[in-house]
Amino acid sequence: MRKTILALAMALALPVTAQTQAPQLKVPRPSQKQVLTQTVGFTDITITYSRPGVKGRQIWGGLVPYDKVWRTGANEATTISFSDDVTINGQALPKGTYSLHTIPGKDQWTIIFNKVANQWGSFTYDQAQDALRVTAKPHGDEMNEWLTFAIPDVGPDSATVVIKWGHVAVPFTVGTNTTQKVLADARAAVAAAKPDDWQTPLRAATFAIENGVGLDEANRWLDQSIKINENIRNLFEKARAQAMAGDRAGAIATAQRAIAKAGPKDGDEVGEIQHSIASWKS
Repeated sequence: MRKTILALAMALALPVTAQTQAPQLKVPRPSQKQVLTQTVGFTDITITYSRPGVKGRQIWGGLVPYDKVWRTGANEATTISFSDDVTINGQALPKGTYSLHTIPGKDQWTIIFNKVANQWGSFTYDQAQDALRVTAKPHGDEMNEWLTFAIPDVGPDSATVVIKWGHVAVPFTVGTNTTQKVLADARAAVAAAKPDDWQTPLRAATFAIENGVGLDEANRWLDQSIKINENIRNLFEKARAQAMAGDRAGAIATAQRAIAKAGPKDGDEVGEIQHSIASWKS
């Protein structure tokens, strides 16, 4: 009993830090982290950055000096990654992850893609590690209290990325060349198709027609599909191609052949063909 009392007394006499470890206090960062991801065609774009606020300060030419390299955010350097090779304002950039720095100017900005992705701000930025520099034109914008990256315009072949803070917005264009890549894949797929495969040339032709590319090839693919198995689907696609080429009379005749091939389950498609015929007649 005396030993137990002595051990308890010794424990109570120890400093608090020796008995328990006080929990570490965590506080939120003033500039919160955001991750923006957008798919353009088949290419994923991911931007990771921290969002400082204006907080009543003069940003451009004040907090962010003109004509000096800026981290384009807060805390760690902003990063941008591309899952495929891209172009930035028309200039080639290999796929990968880059730190994104900028040099703001009153009338022109420099957008910098640096190969050292993980760095703190721009304090150790090395121009020798730049993968690409492009210029961009700033313009006025509605007030953005927090630094914002936005991708307002997206298509299969390109997207517009905009840096916004205060009353300034700076856009640049990311190109993916998706349509030409798919067209190349379509050529390979048609070349490798089996003799009785009418669907692959039809799919290839449909893609080309809907995107307005390789139309001569599309017509050959359609003829190939029709020769293998003439049906409502490939005949209607042929009619659409003829109409796009300005041959409305030919389009109407081919569309009527398509309707003649209709089966019991093709009611909706027949209605669509009839609507197209009416528009071509008018």
